[in-house]
Amino acid sequence: MPVLLIKQIPLFALLSPHEQETLASMLRRRSIRKGDFLFHRGDEGTALYIIFKGLIKIAVSTNRGDEVTLAMLADGDFFGEMALLDDLPRSTDAMALEDTQLYVLNRADFLSFLIQNEHAVRAIIQVLSLRLRRTDDMVAEVCFLNVSARLAKRLVALVESRHQVDKGDQQYDVHLTQRELASLIGVSRETINKELKILRQKGIVSTARRTIAVRDLNRLKNRIR
Repeated sequence: MPVLLIKQIPLFALLSPHEQETLASMLRRRSIRKGDFLFHRGDEGTALYIIFKGLIKIAVSTNRGDEVTLAMLADGDFFGEMALLDDLPRSTDAMALEDTQLYVLNRADFLSFLIQNEHAVRAIIQVLSLRLRRTDDMVAEVCFLNVSARLAKRLVALVESRHQVDKGDQQYDVHLTQRELASLIGVSRETINKELKILRQKGIVSTARRTIAVRDLNRLKNRIR
């Protein structure tokens, strides 16, 4: 199973099957309970994490005590890769939103492996470039899209990252609270509540406790402009 997870990570996509197996042998299993922190901003960073099963929130807190969610990561996602490359403290918090099973790759093991593999270096550069572009996209959203469009875009992204989307009529459930969704978009929970009310009235979504059900994905996509 660790080898399958390694193969799904773009960081290691250019490795040969033997190299992927070697890297997978370095992984160590770890469990974390719902509500517990994997690490806090400022902690020493020494490992990359791969989610085998569960949900992790990556967030930062402002000086005013507000929290901004940067990402919601689920099965097969990875994070903390910067800790493999530098000796700096963690720049975010990571908290489990569900009981979560992880695989851990420590920096010392990875650097030893990296020295022997220039293909891995190229893959790292590609992944970091992609993530930088995603950060640029997030900044552009805040600057140029209104709240309605930002909400629609984020819901579509959450659906497409967690479901196999088909062309037929289908309901897609996104499991998170309105407060967590507001934090992802960078607005207040009250603002999200008002926007979701509009979407409910149009029949695009329905809501329940910790669940937003997207009932019409195409109409939701049309609100991104």
